[in-house]
Amino acid sequence: MDKLYLQKLSNVGLSSINRLYSTTTRTIKYPPSKPPPEKFLHLCSKGRITEAFKTFSSEVYSDPSLVSHLLKSCIQLNSLSLVQQLHSLIITSGCSSTRFVTNHLLNTYLKFGQSQTAHSLFDVMPKKNIMSYNILIGGFVQSGDLDTARKVFDEMPERNIATWNALIAGFTDFECNEEALRLFSEMHVLGFYPDEFTLGSVLRGCAGLKSLTAGQQVHAYAVKTGVQVNVIVGSSLAHMYIKSGSLSEGEKVIKSMPFHTVVAYNTLITGRVQSGSSEEALNQYYIMKMSGFKPDKITFVSILSSCSQLATLGQGQQIHAESIKSGATSSVSVLSSLVSMYSRCGCIQDSLKAFSETKIPDTVLWSSMIAAYGFHGMGKKALDLFNLMEKEQLEPNNVTFLSLLYACSHCGLKDKGIEIFHMMKEKYKLEPQLEHYTCLVDLLGRFGHLDEAENAIRTMPVKADSIIWKTLLSACRIYKNADMAKRIGQEVIKVNPNDSASYILLSNIQASAKKWENVSDFRKEMRDRGVKKEPGVSWFEMKNEVHQFCMSDKSHKDSKKIDLYLKKLTLEMKLLGYKPDMGSVLHDMDLEEKEDDLVHHSEKLAIAFALMNTPDCVPIRVMKNLRVCNDCHVAIKYISAIKKREIIVRDASRFHHFKDGGCSCGDYW
Repeated sequence: MDKLYLQKLSNVGLSSINRLYSTTTRTIKYPPSKPPPEKFLHLCSKGRITEAFKTFSSEVYSDPSLVSHLLKSCIQLNSLSLVQQLHSLIITSGCSSTRFVTNHLLNTYLKFGQSQTAHSLFDVMPKKNIMSYNILIGGFVQSGDLDTARKVFDEMPERNIATWNALIAGFTDFECNEEALRLFSEMHVLGFYPDEFTLGSVLRGCAGLKSLTAGQQVHAYAVKTGVQVNVIVGSSLAHMYIKSGSLSEGEKVIKSMPFHTVVAYNTLITGRVQSGSSEEALNQYYIMKMSGFKPDKITFVSILSSCSQLATLGQGQQIHAESIKSGATSSVSVLSSLVSMYSRCGCIQDSLKAFSETKIPDTVLWSSMIAAYGFHGMGKKALDLFNLMEKEQLEPNNVTFLSLLYACSHCGLKDKGIEIFHMMKEKYKLEPQLEHYTCLVDLLGRFGHLDEAENAIRTMPVKADSIIWKTLLSACRIYKNADMAKRIGQEVIKVNPNDSASYILLSNIQASAKKWENVSDFRKEMRDRGVKKEPGVSWFEMKNEVHQFCMSDKSHKDSKKIDLYLKKLTLEMKLLGYKPDMGSVLHDMDLEEKEDDLVHHSEKLAIAFALMNTPDCVPIRVMKNLRVCNDCHVAIKYISAIKKREIIVRDASRFHHFKDGGCSCGDYW
C-alpha cells in the first residue's frame, strides 16, 4: 500500500519527502492513547507545526492520533504543501495503517478541494470504515460532484444515519429536491430512522419544491416517529410551511418551539417579506431586537428587502447604520441588499456608494448594481458596467441578463437588447427563462414590432403566463391595434380569468376607441366574476411617517389644503402650455369632469402634499402601486420646472426622475 500510494503521490507534485523528519520507515507498537500535551496543542493552535513536531516528535511517533492536530493546523494555515509533507511522514512512519490518522488525512485533502487525491488515498487505504466512506461522500457533496458521491454511496457495504444525512443534505443544497425525497423514502424502506438533521434537510427539499403536501407528510412522520421538534427541525418546518404559502402554519410551529433563536426569527421575517407582509416583517425585526437577539447577515438581507418593498428610506437608512455597527456590511449579500434598497427608494447615488464599498468581485453584487441602473432608466450605464464585468472575468448569470434586458427595454435600446438576448444563449450557454422572454416581448412591443413579439411568445420553449400576454396587450394599446388586442386579450383571460389588470387593459383599449358599450361589457364581466380593480395608491414618507393617498381621496387630514394647492398649481401649469390629456380618463364623462378626475390622481396628491411640507432643496420621492398615466407624466414635468424641484416617482414599472421640466426616461417610459 505504501509503495503504491507513494507512486500515486508523485503525480500530484510531491517528489520531495519529509522535510520534517527522517524518511526511514519505522514499525511502531502503539500504547493506549493519552491526552495530548498542552504545549503541543498550543503550538498547533498557533500554526507552529514544525516547532510542535520537533519538540514532541517522540510523542507523535508513539501516539499517531496526534497527527490529527498537525493536520488541523495545516487547514488553519491553508497550507497544502504542509499537508503533503505530513502525508509522506504518515507513510514513512508506518502510521498509514492507523485508520484514525488516514481518515483525518482524507478529510484534510477534501477540505483543500483535492477530490482526486482524496479518492486515490481512499482506494489504497487498507482499513476503511463507515466514517471513511462518509468523509469521502461529504467531500464530493461539498464540491458539487453529486454523481460521484452517489456512486460511492451505492458501493458502501454498510451505512449509518450520517451517510444518509450527507447525501440527502447534498441533494437539497444543490436543489435536487425530488432526488432528496426519493432517497429519504428509500432510507425509510430500509429501516433507518431519521434524526433532526435528516428531517431538517428533507423539509428544506419540500420548501424548495413548495410542496405543502409532501411537507405535511414529513411533519406527520416526524410526530409519529417521536422526533423532537427542536430548533433545527422547528425552523426547517416553519420555513417549509412559509415557502409553501402557509404563513400562519409556519408561525404556529415557531410559537410552539420551547425557545427561540436568531434562526427562528430569521425564518419568520423572511416568510413575511416573501408573502408581501413587509410591515409585519419590520415589526418582527424590532421584536427580535427587543428580545435581546442580535441580527445576523441573513436578518439584514431579509429586512432590507422589506424596506425595498415599502420604499421606506428612513427605516432603510437606520437598518444600514445597524448593519455597519454589527459588522454585517463585510458580507457581499448585505451590500447587494443595500444596493437594491437604496435603488428602490430612489437613491441611485447611495446604491453606487454601497456597491463601491467592497472590491470583492461578486456576480450577485454587480448584477444588483446593473439592475439599479436599469430600474432608474440609465441603460447605458448598465451596459458599461456589464462590459466592465466581462473585463473582470465575472461570469454573468440569469439575473444579470434579466437586468440588462430590462434596462435596454426601458431606454429604447432595441438592437442592443436583442444582441444581449442572443449573447445569453450563444456565448454564455444560459437558457432564457420566462422573465427574459417577457423583457424581449416588451422590447419589441415598445417599438411597434407586435407580430414579432407575438411570434416570440408562441414559439418560446416555456409556457406563457398572464404577465407576458399583458405585456403584449399594453403594446397593442400604445399602437392602437384593436384587432390584435382582442385576440391577445382572450389569451390573457384564458391563463388568468381573475386578473383585474387584464380587464382594465382591455376596457382601456375600447375606451380609447370611444367604444363605451364594449367598456361596459368588460366591466360587467368583472363584476360577474367578482374581480375587483386594484385602486391607484401613492405614498410619501416624511419624518419616518408614511402618508398614503388614493385617487380623489378626502380622508387625509390636509385634503382641503391639498385640493386648493393643486388648483392653483394647475393654473400655473396651463400658463406654461400644459393641456390635460383627456385620453387618460377612460370613462364616458364631460370634459370638466375629466379634468377634475385628472387633477386628483393619487401621485399628484402626494406630490402636492410633499411640496407643501418639505424644504425647497430636498428631492421629493413618491411611490405608486400602478403605472403613472400619460397626463401625470407630462404634468409632473411642468411641476418640476415651476417649483424648481427634483421629483422622483417610482411606479409599478420603474423610476422616473423629473428635473427642470424633463424626465430621465425620455420617450421610453
